[in-house]
Amino acid sequence: MNKAVSFMKNNAVLSVAFFAALITSFIVGIDGEYVGYFDFKTLTCLFCVLAVVCALKNINFFYILAQKIVQCFKNARAAITAIIYITFIGSMLIANDMALLTFLPLGYFVLNSTHKEKYMCFTFIMQNIAANLGGMLTPFGNPQNLFLYTKFNIPTDEFMGIMAPPFIIAISIITFCCFIFVHPEPLKINDEAPKFNKKRTFIYLFLFVLSIAIVFRTIPYITGLIIIPPVLFFMDRKALKMVDYPLLLTFVFFFVFAGNMARVEVVQNLFEYLLGKSTLLFSILSCQIISNVPSAILLSQFTNNYQELLLGVNIGGVGTLIASLASLITFREYTKYNPKRALQYIGMFTAFNFGFLILLTLSEMIIIK
Repeated sequence: MNKAVSFMKNNAVLSVAFFAALITSFIVGIDGEYVGYFDFKTLTCLFCVLAVVCALKNINFFYILAQKIVQCFKNARAAITAIIYITFIGSMLIANDMALLTFLPLGYFVLNSTHKEKYMCFTFIMQNIAANLGGMLTPFGNPQNLFLYTKFNIPTDEFMGIMAPPFIIAISIITFCCFIFVHPEPLKINDEAPKFNKKRTFIYLFLFVLSIAIVFRTIPYITGLIIIPPVLFFMDRKALKMVDYPLLLTFVFFFVFAGNMARVEVVQNLFEYLLGKSTLLFSILSCQIISNVPSAILLSQFTNNYQELLLGVNIGGVGTLIASLASLITFREYTKYNPKRALQYIGMFTAFNFGFLILLTLSEMIIIK
């Protein structure tokens, strides 16, 4: 019983998704239409990317790469900016949650080893914002992107064109914040780095390219299930165990919840009315309450305006602590290192996140008009 309660606390969004699916299943009885709720391509793509990223993480690939870049800088402002940029770029390639799990420890290592802990809260918050907003540029950068990209069959060039303006604005604001809030204090970074396994790195990078090719629809998604799990089973079973299965289950349960809600006439009429008024604003507000991934899955049932929905569920990833699953990861990691400063973190997190949310929302409303 205690294990179940602990699991629910550690996977709050999954628990909410499960009960939401369960309750709506009583409202809409289980029938043959349930099979159509699931986007198997999205689930496959997400699993493949997460599995390969876990394998790369296990050989310290991202840690070594990031450390090499950071070691090029000799002062606090440059190093912290580099760490945040690495998280920003990393989220475009390995998804926002994996970028944070990979690079938050690097931020801690650099600040702790150089006695610059005073910047820890700022750095973690900026890494979190960078992960959420950096991942919006690519279809596989955020889980909700992968879902919408697949569901609406959005052309890749159109997708990146939609997300380019907020992406550029976001990196500009992040750079400005680093310049204002971090002083160019001298520091020295530890040169010690883990060993580099060339053979495994080459194979895992090949699997990563394969995963990305599946995302971009150049290879059938079933190919990923045929090749990637067996290879990792023999080369790194731990990577398969490390996959964020609660995230995959969250998608499954929200597919059921969203599918059921779309079949309730009153809900359908209400959501279509609200989205008709402003898909951008309603999707942003929805993220603040139920997080961006479930918002994308749910609201996609009621609108074909994927441009504003895509913008809304990405911009809406900043704001409240529950606006993005990635934000909960950052909070968990920060309190692990600084358990007595949770309230300070929440206060600063809220101030910075709502600042970004307001600026990005206003800029997109101007661009759309």
